[in-house]
Formats: sequence, C-alpha cells, structure tokens
Amino acid sequence: MRRLGLATVLGFLLAVFGLAPSASAADADLTFVTDSATTTPGGTVKLSMTLTNNKTYDILFVYQTIEPTWLTTQRPDLKYGFTDCSLTTDTGSTPCSGTGPANLGPNYGATIPPGQSRTVTLTLQVSADSGCNGNMGFYTYYYAEFSDATNISGGPVYTPETRVLCA
Repeated sequence: MRRLGLATVLGFLLAVFGLAPSASAADADLTFVTDSATTTPGGTVKLSMTLTNNKTYDILFVYQTIEPTWLTTQRPDLKYGFTDCSLTTDTGSTPCSGTGPANLGPNYGATIPPGQSRTVTLTLQVSADSGCNGNMGFYTYYYAEFSDATNISGGPVYTPETRVLCA
C-alpha cells in the first residue's frame, strides 16, 4: 500500500509541474468508417481509415497494423481478405503501397501537414464460401513521428463491425 501512495504522489507532482506525458489524442486522430454494416458471402465492404494531424508539426512517419478482433478469429467459417487499397488526399486518389495486416503506414503517403488528413480505404472481400451470421471486426495500433522529434502511439482503435448475412 505504501508503494501505491508513493506512485500516486509522484504522478501528481509530475502532472502539476507539466512533466507528465501529454495525451496523444491531441496530436493525431485515427477514425474508421465502413460503407456498409452488412454484406453477404461474395460481397465487399470498404473500410476507410482517416488519420488527422492535430499537432502544429508535420507527421513524417506512420507505422500501423490492422488485425482481426478476438471474436472474429473465433469464427473459422468467416473467410475474407483485403483485396484493394487506395489513398485519398486533397489532390485525388492513388493506389496504396500495400494491404492487409502488414505495415499500413506508408499508405498514408508522404508528410501530413498540421490540420490535414489522409484517408486510406481498404476493400474487404468476403469469400463466396464464407460462413454466415457472424460479425467481422478489426483493430489497429499506430505510431507516428512528427517533425519536432516527438512521437505518439495509439490504440487499440476498433473498426465498425460488419455482419455477414445469409442471402
């Protein structure tokens, strides 16, 4: 109990004197949307991830992974894969450099200036022989480095779930 008290006092002092780490939500924001809450075997769903730079310095580097949630992995009859990826910026849309649970960071393109966003859209293809009446969901962790030599880590950030319905 004594150690808990010491840790609490130390944390309070760090916060009072401004030495505590700042919240990452003020630096960058990662949000998800899907174009549909449901699909059928053989169907597709677009999963869009938008990274917004809320800091006053450029984002120079992003590392991001995407993985299925535990409940999704418990349904081996759900068969799916990421088949397409595109990056949307103020100047238009271009193909991504990769898809799936690999490093999605380069897909956001080069530097993200303060106040700007980048949106990466993955196409989730459900196999024609996939099981039905199950939910698919994903989560991500991300890491970003800024031009002022600071960095943030975020996650898990969860995607909306997609329900695979029987036709």
